[in-house]
Amino acid sequence: MNRIVEKEFLTNIEIHKGILYKVSRMYMDNSEDQADLYQEILLQLWKSYDKFQGKSLFSTWMYRVALNTAITYFKKDRKLSTNKQMLSDDQYSVLDVEVDKVVESQINYLYKAIHLLNDIEKALIFLYLEGFSHYDISVNLGISEGNARVKLNRTKSKLQEIIKRQGYEF
Repeated sequence: MNRIVEKEFLTNIEIHKGILYKVSRMYMDNSEDQADLYQEILLQLWKSYDKFQGKSLFSTWMYRVALNTAITYFKKDRKLSTNKQMLSDDQYSVLDVEVDKVVESQINYLYKAIHLLNDIEKALIFLYLEGFSHYDISVNLGISEGNARVKLNRTKSKLQEIIKRQGYEF
């Protein structure tokens, strides 16, 4: 690829790098695995960038590649690793210590609960948390809008049950 295409790719990645972080965190529990998945998603994005035709937003295409890569990588990683540790609060910088620790604790608890969902449910919750409409979720996952709505509602209920079972109240 030429330098202009490379620069365009890197600019788009820089703008949307939060997507990569969120997908990596949603599918992997420890920081090393998250970093590995982050790199794997970047690699897959670069390898398939020449196939991006601009018919959708770059971020939409990026979500799809990232989620597909994460699902594939997660299945492969699950076979290789059985003992994972959750991220600790001290791995994140905080500005307002008391409030941020409570919020970070809640976020970590949510991620722990999300890790108990299956791969498709994780993708549904991720897209929902990113503010995608039912239609956009359906497009990203390749299912009908009605199916996306039903699956999302069931997944949210399942996530609530997991949280209640774990005894955590927000």
